[in-house]
Amino acid sequence: MTRIHAITLATRGQGLYEFTAEAEAFVASAGIGSGLLTVFVRHTSASLLIQENADPDVVADLQAFFSRLVPPASSPAMDYLVHRLEGPDDMPAHIKAALTQTSIGIPVHRGAMVLGRWQGLYLFEHRDRPHRREIVLALTT
Repeated sequence: MTRIHAITLATRGQGLYEFTAEAEAFVASAGIGSGLLTVFVRHTSASLLIQENADPDVVADLQAFFSRLVPPASSPAMDYLVHRLEGPDDMPAHIKAALTQTSIGIPVHRGAMVLGRWQGLYLFEHRDRPHRREIVLALTT
């Protein structure tokens, strides 16, 4: 059996937005012992990460790294980009999403996600302006 639940996260621009608590609440409410939670983001300019959630410097460093790795289309280093209709952050957002992931599978055991002690679930917003991002949680037993 599969249970589906969608959550919507409001972003304030580029950055990582933790939603571990929302996923934990969904899994706990299902009342199952074991299964698989699939987490999927329904967008092409945002992605998902499992990352350390204990030290905020990790999140800041990841954001800084991806900004250097994939600068805005207005940067001379990105002159080769053709897709520019939605602004200088759009195609770089698609590239960042392609380098990361849009779905994650997490084992569930004894009614809880089997995450490591310092691991959390993050939406990685790659666009500059605020968005409302939909994340689908599918719990299969």
